[in-house]
Amino acid sequence: MTLATALFLLLLGCFSGFLAGLLGVGGGMTIVPFLTLIFGIYQLVPSEYVVHSAIATAMATIVFTSLSSMQAHHRMGGVIWRIVLQITPGIILGGFLSGTLIFQWLNMAWLSFVFALFVFYSAYNMLMNKKPKPSRQLPGWLGMTGVGVVIGAVSGLVGAGGGFMSVPFMVWSNVPLKKAVSTSAAIGFPIAVANSFAYIVGGWNTLGEHDGMIGYLYWPALLLLISMSMLFAPLGAKYAQILPVDKLKKIFALLLFVIASMMMHKALEAFGLIG
Repeated sequence: MTLATALFLLLLGCFSGFLAGLLGVGGGMTIVPFLTLIFGIYQLVPSEYVVHSAIATAMATIVFTSLSSMQAHHRMGGVIWRIVLQITPGIILGGFLSGTLIFQWLNMAWLSFVFALFVFYSAYNMLMNKKPKPSRQLPGWLGMTGVGVVIGAVSGLVGAGGGFMSVPFMVWSNVPLKKAVSTSAAIGFPIAVANSFAYIVGGWNTLGEHDGMIGYLYWPALLLLISMSMLFAPLGAKYAQILPVDKLKKIFALLLFVIASMMMHKALEAFGLIG
C-alpha cells in the first residue's frame, strides 16, 4: 500500500465517520465504491473478490464507527433502546445468514448490481421524505424481528450499517427523525458485528489469512479507516442535534445517486453490457 493510498483511506474514514454520526448511516454506502476502486487499481486483493472485500471491510469499519456514534447519541438521550432490543435478534439472524450463505453465492457483477439498486432506493427515500400516516406505529416483537431479519440480510449484501433502511422505516412508523437517526446509529452496531463475523467465517476457506485478508476482510484498510472514523462519528452526532438534518439528507441523497450510478456502471461492465 502506497502513502497516497493510506492518506486517502484516512480521509475516507473522516468522511464516513462524520456521516455515521450525522445521518445515522454506517458509512458503508460511501466507503464501498472507493474501496472497490482502490482494491482494484492497486491489486490489494484478488480481482474476483474486489467487491466482496470492499463490502466486508466497509462493514467491519461500522463495528467501530457505530459504537462511537451510538455512545455519542446515547449521551444526548436520542437512542430509543426499546426499538434496538426488539429489532436486534432478527438483525443478527439476517446478517449471519446473508454473510455466510448469500454473500458467497453472488459474483462481483451481481454484488455491484444489488449494491447500486439499494443505494438508489435509499437515495429516493431520503429525497422524497414522504410523511407517514399519523396513526401508523411500530409493529410488535414478532414484526420487529421480521424487519430486523430483512435489514440485517440486506445490509450484509451491500456493506451498509442499515441506516438507509432503518431510518425510513422508523420515520414511516412515526418515530421523530432525530430519534430515528440516533436509534439507527445504535442498530448499526449489531448489524456490523453479525455481518463482519459472517464475512470472516464465510470467506475463511476461500481466502483465509492470505496477504492481509481475514476471510473477505482486508484488515490494513480497516485499521486506517477506523482510526479516523471513530474520531469523527461523535462530531457528526453532535451536529445531528444542531443542523437541519432534513436538508442535509437531501444533499446526501444526491451524493448517493452519484455513488449508485458509479456502482451500476461497474456492474454493467462486469456483465459485459457496456464497454
